[in-house]
Amino acid sequence: MSSSDVKMKRVTATGALSIGRARIRQVQVTTTGAARLTLTDGVGGDVILDLDFVSGTTNIADIPDSGILSINDPAVSALTNISAATIYYA
Repeated sequence: MSSSDVKMKRVTATGALSIGRARIRQVQVTTTGAARLTLTDGVGGDVILDLDFVSGTTNIADIPDSGILSINDPAVSALTNISAATIYYA
């Protein structure tokens, strides 16, 4: 039995996710070149996730255990060569 419902947010630009406190469980990105996704704990906050992805494909990154906690509203600070990212959270 799950302890909470998993939700998702699709983004195409940098900025706050506007989801409040959350645990990041998975990210899926569609890349257009050598790509990088960086998430911070709030706009201008500490980096909580920083990933590089293979060029020209759809990539999925699963976060183990309970995910990465963002106490503040998580934010996308870098979305390089990514046409869209879907972030799954609880």
